[in-house]
Amino acid sequence: MFNLSQTFVWVASFAVVAAIINDLGIFAIFKHRKWAERVKPYLMCFAAGVLVSTPLMLALPNALSRNAYAGFFALVGFLFMYFSNSLIRHKTKQKPLAFGITAAEGIGIHSFVDGIVYAVTFSVSILSGLLAGIGLVIHEFAEGVITYLVLIKGNVSKKVAVWYAFLIASLTTPVGAFLAYPFVSKLNPVDLGAMMGFVSGVLLYVSAAHLLPEAREHEKEHSSLAFLGGVVLALFIVLTKLV
Repeated sequence: MFNLSQTFVWVASFAVVAAIINDLGIFAIFKHRKWAERVKPYLMCFAAGVLVSTPLMLALPNALSRNAYAGFFALVGFLFMYFSNSLIRHKTKQKPLAFGITAAEGIGIHSFVDGIVYAVTFSVSILSGLLAGIGLVIHEFAEGVITYLVLIKGNVSKKVAVWYAFLIASLTTPVGAFLAYPFVSKLNPVDLGAMMGFVSGVLLYVSAAHLLPEAREHEKEHSSLAFLGGVVLALFIVLTKLV
């Protein structure tokens, strides 16, 4: 039987791996900038394909089976991400240092929410956690790259930007997961369904309104194939029930 201790192992494992992949993105853009910028759009498109499929095929239907109002909570999750990102974009219309600090602050919040997503999805089922986790882990590389670049754009020195990016984008994900798990693990099925609905809205926003538009700005040949590859992987996992 899949128990809470096993759930925590999955949550902790994905949160730590996400931090490591984020660190690899930071290191890659620091040492191999041209290569990192070249692969970033493909990774973002692939991650978007997985993350847009997960709530539509699995997370939201699962949430609705537990809580009839899960769709409402999904809308709340989507709007939360929309308005928080709108506020961040509004604040970044300032001098370079303010731009870097404010944009990095938004990324930190986003990464912290990623950690909460791991805690919620794996608490619902290993399959929903695995699907959400795959998409989030893949997009961590691009997030590490973006965090470093916005700090550099904010006139932060390269070495300082590496350490700030680690603290802001990498470390916040496991912190969010470890802080959220004790609370999430005690929720009853109805409340867990509400949380899963909220997370579904967050995932839809991250994929459709964050990753894809960002990838489109730096679109490469075969980017669409990378997106479809993410969708196909999600379909394959769900339909064959590999876990």
